[in-house]
Amino acid sequence: MDKKYRQEFNRNFTPEKYQQLLEKVNTGFGKKSTFRISETPVFLPKELRTQLIDACNTLTSYLLTDDFREHSAKALSKIGFEVPNENKNTTFIQFDFGITIDKNGDIMPKLIEMQGFPSLYCFQDLLYRSFIEAYNLPGDLAPYFNGLNRETYQEHLKKIIVGDSKPENVVLLEIEPDKQNTAIDFYGCHKMLGITVLDLCDLKKDGRHLYYIRDGKKIDIEKIYNRVIFDELEKRKDLVTEFKFDDEVDVEWIGHPNWFFKISKFTMPFIHHNPYIPQTRFLNTIDKIPDDLENYVLKPLFSFSGEGVKFNVCREDIDQVKDPENWILQEKVQYHPAIETIKPDEPVKFEIRMMHTWEQGAPRPQLINNLIRMSKGEMIGVKYNKDKDWIGASIGLFND
Repeated sequence: MDKKYRQEFNRNFTPEKYQQLLEKVNTGFGKKSTFRISETPVFLPKELRTQLIDACNTLTSYLLTDDFREHSAKALSKIGFEVPNENKNTTFIQFDFGITIDKNGDIMPKLIEMQGFPSLYCFQDLLYRSFIEAYNLPGDLAPYFNGLNRETYQEHLKKIIVGDSKPENVVLLEIEPDKQNTAIDFYGCHKMLGITVLDLCDLKKDGRHLYYIRDGKKIDIEKIYNRVIFDELEKRKDLVTEFKFDDEVDVEWIGHPNWFFKISKFTMPFIHHNPYIPQTRFLNTIDKIPDDLENYVLKPLFSFSGEGVKFNVCREDIDQVKDPENWILQEKVQYHPAIETIKPDEPVKFEIRMMHTWEQGAPRPQLINNLIRMSKGEMIGVKYNKDKDWIGASIGLFND
């Protein structure tokens, strides 16, 4: 990574500054983080940024093709479920890259997953500001892309999510939002954008009309910023709701639910000859299972946050799959421990999420921010790295 900033940061790091960081994060939106915050940001060098931007451009270009439109339609038929009134394009795209070393010894990002779903857009803004203030980092370091800054980033989010509606007529929809691991971002959306965070069970329906009750008053809903994960919804048979996702209602989806399936792990096997994508195949298309399964990862198509992933694959895992058309076998990405910590024998590897928005009718998506997860273990997600330090949620910073 950027050695100048890394060495200076490590030299000046103190546990007290880290506690200041946590204090700023945990009070910034009035809700404490339930996941671990890393001690450090990642200082992204220009070469890696150039590669990541190029990777994002090649991937978004594929999403504009007839080939993508043809294959993505099959994702909905596979699950046998479709939400009405789909937008022309997804509103959000996430590309998750593992940082590796190629055969020439050069840094190379490799796509781990793509998602047509929102991410922690508001939380990452808070995390950025907290790092700058707690560690007194240079003010020209920033995580934003395409010319955005602190002020214009928030304006951009408001334009994408709220648009021409009043904030009270826009709701962030989730299942028991206070209990979600991402609740801090929901509180951030309320604070930064003024929108209401709403439990799915509190959503009211009158014919095609949706509303919620606040202080005894009916508030019309014009837009839904959807954060409901469908594999969680499928498990929650106990929920009693007036609204069902396949209902025909007069509402605009900000992040239409169909894109969760259409841009996903399901998309990756159809993208060929892309240097940023590890070999990825549907399990049912493989004539001969590789002998070196230790070099592959077995993943269910439509899971979220690493659920169901088999990291150390053996033949028995494959034999036990009853629906191979709903699984992929992906070449394992060997993450490079690129980040030097204050403990020289414990470098850290990381995964970076390149966060996009896509205004309806715009010619292509816009890269606006990033999210980083740091790890010392096999799995990258923060829930897989308990009782370790210098790991967890972070952000990539750079200047031009």
